[in-house]
Amino acid sequence: MSKQYDPSLALVQVNHLNTGQKISAAIGSLGLGILLFAWAAQQAPMPGIWLPTALLSLTVGVLGYAHFTYKDSPAGIKNNGVMFHSLSNRGLWAYVAGVLLTGFYVCLYWYADYLKGLIALFEPLSQWARHRPSDQWFVYGSLYTLGVLILGAKFIYKYRHNRYQIIRTVSVMFFQFVFAWLVPAWMQMMNQPEFYFTYFWPLKYDYLFPSTVNWLTNSTHLGVFLIFWGAVMTFVATPVLTYFFGKRWYCSWVCGCGALAETTGDSFRTLSDKSLSAWKIERYLIYSVLVFIVLVTILLWANSYKEGAILGEWSQTASKTYSFLIGSIFSGVIGTGFYPILGNRSWCRFGCPQAAILGIFQKYFSRFRITTNGGQCISCGNCSTYCEMGIDVKAYAQRGQDIVRASCVGCGICSAVCPRGVLRLENGSVDIFDRGSLVRNEH
Repeated sequence: MSKQYDPSLALVQVNHLNTGQKISAAIGSLGLGILLFAWAAQQAPMPGIWLPTALLSLTVGVLGYAHFTYKDSPAGIKNNGVMFHSLSNRGLWAYVAGVLLTGFYVCLYWYADYLKGLIALFEPLSQWARHRPSDQWFVYGSLYTLGVLILGAKFIYKYRHNRYQIIRTVSVMFFQFVFAWLVPAWMQMMNQPEFYFTYFWPLKYDYLFPSTVNWLTNSTHLGVFLIFWGAVMTFVATPVLTYFFGKRWYCSWVCGCGALAETTGDSFRTLSDKSLSAWKIERYLIYSVLVFIVLVTILLWANSYKEGAILGEWSQTASKTYSFLIGSIFSGVIGTGFYPILGNRSWCRFGCPQAAILGIFQKYFSRFRITTNGGQCISCGNCSTYCEMGIDVKAYAQRGQDIVRASCVGCGICSAVCPRGVLRLENGSVDIFDRGSLVRNEH
C-alpha cells in the first residue's frame, strides 16, 4: 500500500521538524554561518576551502530541506502552515531576516569596506569567472544568482506537479545564471563592458543615458551592438512581446528582479497588501517613478545636445537623485531587504518603471488575461491570499470577470492554488478600443 499524505499533519509539521529537515537545516546553517562570519570578522582565511564549503552547504541544506518537506505532499496546494511560520508571517525571525538583509544592502551601496571579509571570501570564484579581483558587486551578483538557483530548485520541487511553474522557473534560473552572471563575467574576462542583456531601459535606467552611450561607443567595438540591443528591447521587443504574452514574458520569465522574487521570495508572497488603499498607492507611485526616469533621460539628452546649456547642473542632480532614491533605496534596500515584511514583489508592484510600461501595454493592448469560471468558485480565497501583486483575485472570480490588471505578472500561482480550476492563463483576441470587452479566441 502506498503511503498516504495526511493533511492534518500540516500544522504539526510547522513546529515539529522531521529528522531529515533537522539535518538539512544544520547543513545549511553551516554555509550561512561561514558567510556571516566572513562578513562580521572582516576577513576570510583560506577562501579556497571555505567558499566552496559554504556554497555546497547552502545548496545541500536547502535542497535537502525541500525534499524532506515536500516529498510526501500531493499535487496541488503546497503552502500548508505558511501563516504559522515566524519567518513568513512577520514574526521574530522575519524581522531578524529583514534587519540582516537591509544591513547587507546598506553596506553594499554605501559602506563596502564592511564587506571586505565577504569580498575576500569570493576572490577565488572571481578570479576563475572573470580573471579579476573580487568586489562587492561580484559578491552580490554571485549570492543573488545562488539564491535564484537553489531556491528555484526548491520551488520546482514544491510545484513539481504544475508544468507551467516548472517551465517558467527553469526560465528565470537560466536567464539569471547565463545572462546576468556568466555572460557579464565572460565579457569582463575579455576586457569588454560588464553588460546585462536581460536588463534594459528604464529598469536599467542608465543604459540610454548619454554618458553610457558615449562610453560604450568609444570603449569597445561591441558598443554599437550593445546600444542597438538595448534600444530594440526597449522600443520594439517590449511592446510586441507584451502584446502577445502580457508582461509575464519579462516579469515572470526573464527579469532578475522577478527571478529573485519568485524563488527566494516565494515564502513571502502572502504578505502583499490587498487593500484598495494599497492599490491606489501602487498606481500613483509606480507611474510617478516612470515619469521621473523619462523626464531625467530626456533632460540629460537635451543637456548633452546643447552641451550643458539646458539646466546642466540640475540634470546631473536629478540623475543622481534617481540613482539614490530609486536605484538604491527603493529597488535594493526596500525592494529586497523588506521581503519578510512587505512581501516579495514590493519593488515590482510599487516602483519598477519597466513593470509600469509593461503594465500599460498589458492592460490596454495585450492578448493576455486570466479568465475565470465564476460558477465553479467556492470563495476559498486561496487565489487572493497567494497573489504576490496584491490583487483581490477572488472578487473577479466571484463575478466571473476576466482579470486584466496592469500589475499582474502572470506568475500563475492563483491558478495553481485554486482547488476548483476556476482560473486560467490565456491569450486571445482583443479590441484595443474596448479593453473591457474581450473577444475570446482560446488556444
